[in-house]
Amino acid sequence: PHFIGGRVESPTLITFTGYFLVLCAIGFAAWRATRTAEDYILGGRRLGPAVTALSAGASDMSGWLLLGLPGAVYLAGIQESWIVVGLVVGAWCNWRFVAPRLRTSTADLDGSLTLPEYLARRFDDRTHVLRIVTTVVIIVFFTFYAAAGLVAGAKLFQSTLGTDYYTALIIGIGVIVAYTSIGGFLAVSWTDAFQATLMLVALVAVPIMVVSELGGVEGTLNHLQAQAPAVLMLTGGLTTIGLVSLLAWGLGYFGQPHILARFMAIEHVSLMTDARRIGMSWMVIITGAAVAVGLTGIAWFGLESTPTLADADAETIFIQLSQLMFNPWIAGALLAAILAAVMSTIDSQLLVASSALAQDVYKPLMRPTASDTEIVWIGRIAVALIALVATFIAWDPSNQVLALVSYAWAGLGASFGPVILLSLYWNRMSRWGALAGVLVGGLVVVFWKQLEGGWFDVYEILPGFVAATIAVVVVSLLGPARHVSTRVYKARVHKEVGKPRTAPPRRGAF
Repeated sequence: PHFIGGRVESPTLITFTGYFLVLCAIGFAAWRATRTAEDYILGGRRLGPAVTALSAGASDMSGWLLLGLPGAVYLAGIQESWIVVGLVVGAWCNWRFVAPRLRTSTADLDGSLTLPEYLARRFDDRTHVLRIVTTVVIIVFFTFYAAAGLVAGAKLFQSTLGTDYYTALIIGIGVIVAYTSIGGFLAVSWTDAFQATLMLVALVAVPIMVVSELGGVEGTLNHLQAQAPAVLMLTGGLTTIGLVSLLAWGLGYFGQPHILARFMAIEHVSLMTDARRIGMSWMVIITGAAVAVGLTGIAWFGLESTPTLADADAETIFIQLSQLMFNPWIAGALLAAILAAVMSTIDSQLLVASSALAQDVYKPLMRPTASDTEIVWIGRIAVALIALVATFIAWDPSNQVLALVSYAWAGLGASFGPVILLSLYWNRMSRWGALAGVLVGGLVVVFWKQLEGGWFDVYEILPGFVAATIAVVVVSLLGPARHVSTRVYKARVHKEVGKPRTAPPRRGAF
């Protein structure tokens, strides 16, 4: 990340190259362990608690964690950390109330491999309407989500290696498509676990180094107080709508298919408690560190001898501090953490979206007799096609990472969150109620995004989530009393959740 005469020092390039080689090696190892469609889509449901937890966390915390969140804190102060509160509470509830039931129910309902397949079997949908609609929603919002990650990755290359934005975009998506399409779910999960560790080390190391340079915690606080006391006020200048919007981010967890897929893939429901503890510990540390990066950035760049970053450069605060605090070798490794954050989310989204396309559209509608090998290849082709569309969206370098992420997060959270929650806990829910919830949630998010002024400024996930919940309940109560598969679901799932008959032997360290 250090430039001498317009030339990038070799350590950074070597570090980045080594990082890419590690990912490709993991992808190759996963390819050797992938034999069936279940292996490709859910890793054969044999993930241990550590990989489950770390891969779920890494696929959740995309480039916004190292770019968007520190940049927002740098511009507005610690009040932006309310988003962390909402996310931590939402993630814990997701682990506690959704994960065990979803793992048990998807396995019992004929081994459902995707969320659309689970919903179709849960409500005995033989028309395939529910499968198709949910698949389309996943692909649309995940394409925007993946585009946000591509923008973040390209900006990293542009800022650190001096690479042209478009060249960086193509290199990044090429590597991601390569190991994702080859290794499938195992490659995505194993690389995400590795990337989660790298992200943790990087985010903790940067603020610690800045604090030490500024004379410790007391010295850093003194710098902040002298420059902008308001940045340490949790509610300073924050409106009620702003606070509600930040907290509402937590609702999104219940409807994120790339996170829910990890719950479906764990080896046994009895391992979920260990996975929750690992995942939540990682999340609390890493989000707190991201907020610390923004605050220490204010303290450092507020020094008289240091020019303040322009608002347009706020999302590069982590990059700037890494360049200043560490030598090229260490800084290169730390900056690779941004690539880790970006790739760990994009690969998960591409895989989930392509799996839904192959398993829930191609197989039931076009080739009911398709073999596992054929489904795997269709999934690989779908990865490349969806990545191509995401690249087209990301072609505009002026796109803001946090803005794209917030839109996709809201769309998925409102479309699937209420539907998944109620499908796990409410026996009266119907097929048409599920369909209404998905459609209403997604459409409200899309239309609410276009409105502004007063309560129309609230984050669109909140009205979308509420509207979807109402739609599910009302349509279900107006329809048939019960579907056959609902009775089967109730008998099979509710007797098992939290009461595993046997605890399987653990396979290896992970």
